[in-house]
Amino acid sequence: MTLKKEGPLAFPITPMKADLTLDLARFEEHVSWMVERAAPALFVACGTGEFASLSVDEVVELTRVAVEVSEGVPVFVGAGQALPNAVACARQAEASGAAGLLLFPPYLREFEIGGLVDYVRSVANSTGLPLVLYQRDGIAFEPDVLSQLLDLPNVAGLKDGLGDVERMQRVVSSVGDRLVYFNGMPTAETYQPSYAVAGVPFYSSAVFDFVPEVSWAFWRALRGGDDSTVQSLVAEFFVPLAELRRKVRGYAIALVKAGVQVRLGYAGPVRPPLVEAAAEHILLLEKIVSRGIDLAAAGRADDDTSY
Repeated sequence: MTLKKEGPLAFPITPMKADLTLDLARFEEHVSWMVERAAPALFVACGTGEFASLSVDEVVELTRVAVEVSEGVPVFVGAGQALPNAVACARQAEASGAAGLLLFPPYLREFEIGGLVDYVRSVANSTGLPLVLYQRDGIAFEPDVLSQLLDLPNVAGLKDGLGDVERMQRVVSSVGDRLVYFNGMPTAETYQPSYAVAGVPFYSSAVFDFVPEVSWAFWRALRGGDDSTVQSLVAEFFVPLAELRRKVRGYAIALVKAGVQVRLGYAGPVRPPLVEAAAEHILLLEKIVSRGIDLAAAGRADDDTSY
């Protein structure tokens, strides 16, 4: 599996109407906005897109719209939860022209590791699309577990949402370039300097949803060895954002939606059991966003790169 372009990976939100149904018109607008800002890849109906709250039919609709307006940007689609749902999402994503899948852990959290291997095999055998395995919520793919799956040619990547850099270093050292590696932590930029050293080049950038200029400023600075800019963005934007996201469970999604609302004027509500961002937290978010935009603008004073 290869990505045509390097850079911060974009994870579109799923806009909702007041009655909590999909707002596909706003979703199309949002995806197009991200494409215009040079998103290297789009991960649709994934964590930031409220995957856990979506039906298979809704994932299909979101995939269809994203592929239609992506202008060739590769579209990866969330799949997971109950095995029949994961297989259905995989097959429908392939039929819609998606580039690959992000495979979420199954909804059960207590099972033998052999069951997890069988789960991945079942999904992989249902589609020809590349699969990026997602370890999170206490489910981890140790090197010996991955070794049982590497005979599957479409098991192509591993995304880490556990924050265990030492484990990822062991995986990279053991498995090597057979897989593509992703940092999938909330506010992933705060982790990426460590992950990059461990051999994990790609990362989720949830803030691409509302401040893509900040996403690109961080990526360029990290890639170019501009430690001063990296440290400024981490200390004055990403860490305050991470601290705010930690205040309420579910803010990893709800606060991103609030950011879209603050910056772009649309997003809609989150689906329960998530809760909306509190008014006082939105005020703090507005200040963080403003500071991030200022830092990104300052960093571009000597940089002619648009995005």
